[in-house]
Amino acid sequence: MDDDVRPVGRVTLDAEMERAGAWPKDSPWLREAFAALPRERFAPDRLWRWDGWAYVPVDLLGDPDGWLAELYAGPHSPAVTQLCGGLPSSSLSAPSVVADMLDSLRLEPGHRVWDVGTGQGWTAALAAWRADPGLVATTEVDERLAEFARGRLVAAGLDVEVLVGSGTVGGPPGGGPVDRLHATYAVEAVPWSWVEAVRPGGRIVYPWGRLGYVALTVADDGAAAHGWVHGLAQFMGDRTGPAQASTGRPAYAAVRGDAEPEARRVLDRDAAALKDWHLRFALRVAVPDAVLLTEQSEGGPVSLVHDGNRSWAEIGPAPDGRPVLWQGGPRRLGDELLTAWAQWEELGRPDLYDYGITVTPDAQWAWQGDPQDGPRWPIEFGLVSPRAG
Repeated sequence: MDDDVRPVGRVTLDAEMERAGAWPKDSPWLREAFAALPRERFAPDRLWRWDGWAYVPVDLLGDPDGWLAELYAGPHSPAVTQLCGGLPSSSLSAPSVVADMLDSLRLEPGHRVWDVGTGQGWTAALAAWRADPGLVATTEVDERLAEFARGRLVAAGLDVEVLVGSGTVGGPPGGGPVDRLHATYAVEAVPWSWVEAVRPGGRIVYPWGRLGYVALTVADDGAAAHGWVHGLAQFMGDRTGPAQASTGRPAYAAVRGDAEPEARRVLDRDAAALKDWHLRFALRVAVPDAVLLTEQSEGGPVSLVHDGNRSWAEIGPAPDGRPVLWQGGPRRLGDELLTAWAQWEELGRPDLYDYGITVTPDAQWAWQGDPQDGPRWPIEFGLVSPRAG
């Protein structure tokens, strides 16, 4: 691609981030770092685009305009950089999410940073732009990705140590405490080794399972970490953890198969409310293994739910227009969601930013409103999502 063409994507993204209010006001350095380390410097020559049926390659050499459009699709759009079994296994995360998570990290010059999940190296590069030389190290489980990122970081003139290994089960590079830990793949339960790796008062910013990201502060005595949910996003999961239920209609269809509903009842609530992301997040907290997908039908919105095993539910309009719940399998997954929905309403319909997480060596839980006295939901250590890349 002609070097004169690439700045078009950068300028367009900068303007779109401005219009969307996505440049963090408390971290003006991020806008400068994005300009100094543009996204394409860390993108492979082949990206992947969803065509409605499957992911198809978009090559820089064969389709430079398409490649650029995929890379700079917008502030809220990731660029898929790797597939495994036909599904995304690595990506350059959405620019708005990258900026917001690094803003949540409260990164300052002089901080020692552990970037967990190198990917293509872009987030490590941005952190290194802010920190002093030699203070950022990054860990990647995929040797090919690590090698790619290492080359791009060197080409950018950045002093970043790239290590191959699992950041989930290993410790920080060099063994000593770090000031900031930034994870780029999702875990349901935070590895205690992450808390041990961060000094008291330090920050951990990580994607929480299938939905959302959290900023934790390590307690002064190092015996716990607490923090609030900072936003919504979906990330690749931890490769070292057990498989988590997939999203999308094919996953729902695989769980339900050709089974007929075993239970049916008319609902006294508006099924369209399930499109509200604050409600969806509350359901994610209360029923963490429930995968929820909302589609639009001729009669109105339809919500498909499954647990990745044998239980499923569907909420949608009956022929007379009334919302109906159908469900099947060994558990009544739809009833669990309705109970959680009612609890959310009883709590005053809190938004997703009113939730937080506490991590201790022996237990973890989500809470709402107040970390000490608010309602709690346990986080099971077995619910660790799989990272594909």
